[in-house]
Amino acid sequence: MGNMKCVKNSNSIIILVPYPAQGHVTPMLKLASAFLSQGFKPVMVTPDYIHHQIDRKVEPKDKILCMPIPDGLDKDTPRDFFAIEKAMEDNMPSHLESLVRQLDKDGDEVVCVVVDLLASWAIDVANRCGVACAGFWPAMHATYRLITAIPDMIRTGLICADTGFPKQLGGICLPNQPVLSTEELPWLIGTPAARKGRFKFWTSTLERSKTLQRILVNSFPNEYSTNDEQQLLGDQLVKSTKTQQPLVFPIGPLSKHTTTKNPSFWEEDTSCLNWLDKHNPNTVVYISFGSWVSPIGEGKVRSLALALEALRKPFLWVLGSSWLGGLPIGYLERVAKQGKVVSWAPQMDVLQHKAVGCYLTHCGWNSTMEAIQCQKPLLCYPVAGDQFVNCSYIVNVWRIGVKLSGFGQRDVEEGLRRVMEEDEMSNRMRKLNERSMGDDANLRFVSNLTAFTDQLKVLALGYSSNGVYDYDF
Repeated sequence: MGNMKCVKNSNSIIILVPYPAQGHVTPMLKLASAFLSQGFKPVMVTPDYIHHQIDRKVEPKDKILCMPIPDGLDKDTPRDFFAIEKAMEDNMPSHLESLVRQLDKDGDEVVCVVVDLLASWAIDVANRCGVACAGFWPAMHATYRLITAIPDMIRTGLICADTGFPKQLGGICLPNQPVLSTEELPWLIGTPAARKGRFKFWTSTLERSKTLQRILVNSFPNEYSTNDEQQLLGDQLVKSTKTQQPLVFPIGPLSKHTTTKNPSFWEEDTSCLNWLDKHNPNTVVYISFGSWVSPIGEGKVRSLALALEALRKPFLWVLGSSWLGGLPIGYLERVAKQGKVVSWAPQMDVLQHKAVGCYLTHCGWNSTMEAIQCQKPLLCYPVAGDQFVNCSYIVNVWRIGVKLSGFGQRDVEEGLRRVMEEDEMSNRMRKLNERSMGDDANLRFVSNLTAFTDQLKVLALGYSSNGVYDYDF
């Protein structure tokens, strides 16, 4: 990786650079906690506006250092996907480079920069500073494999090389993966122009990632494990021609294997926990569509609201202010005795509560892992990005949930019946919980994390007499 200054100090710093969104910052902070347990000094770098939201909430505060850098955006600028991308490309690299060099002068040594692959701009910064760099994938390994299969999808004619648009409708299947519709590829979000822009983002990420030799993945080994044979008839199997691939370290799910509390960007309404205390076990439907998706639309919010009201089941619904316009007039007053609507909830506390019987979710990866940790069956309504892949695993591979086709009363009623009354689904959930988060899984987590950090320690010592690294990270 070029000539790099040797690391002589035992106070070795690992800089962590997440993509600036709740679902990425949370697992990266947990990874920082894991590095802390291995004797490193973790430094988390985020834009100013995120730093101000999380710094006072990070524990242990004196151990994990959170440092801000400017993103160059006006405070009134909406931080959507493309505004954040522009800030990451144009404004943040020079500030991160200055920070890396400053930390290297302050008596400690920066031994590695761990970069969320959606913040791939930081890979170039690490290379310019002569610091080892590793990738971090905050989602399941299957979605990483799907992104890295883009060149093969282009080669086989499944998608257009310049836009990423499918050339034909149907199913796509990578080896040892469930079938995914061509309409559910992660970059197919929004308008045609937005889809093309997102595809360009991913191809740029792939190009920068070619220099990485190690990637930490927030998932468990053997995600694709089922006794059922996967049916591939009528679907195109995408075979990779890639010969050299980075070494992958499965170190997840970090939600289970580390104890750092999730630092929420928003104020949590803890009154919902007292409300849950008043309900019988396994009776409440918990509903949340996550922190980083566009609203599902007022029409769907209205349909779901009316379905929940008609079914007369108790429910706890996380509904942000931008979604409230979809509720029917007078709805909150009518369902006051049946349900509770909050703007944000302490999700792990909610999922651990005995009153919650199932979770209606967008299938974000953090939420999926938290549901498995708390053994709550899932009603799935994926919205965008990797959520369709996660949903396919939940429903078709692990069979711990049901996918909703819509929010009509009959759809919701049948989905709730299946997830809340099917004993076999509960048994499968228990087995998956043990496989991904039990004692053996914890040993694998420690072993994989130690294997990675041991290589960093070798890196710190592997220099020649002329002061450059002999060890190729």
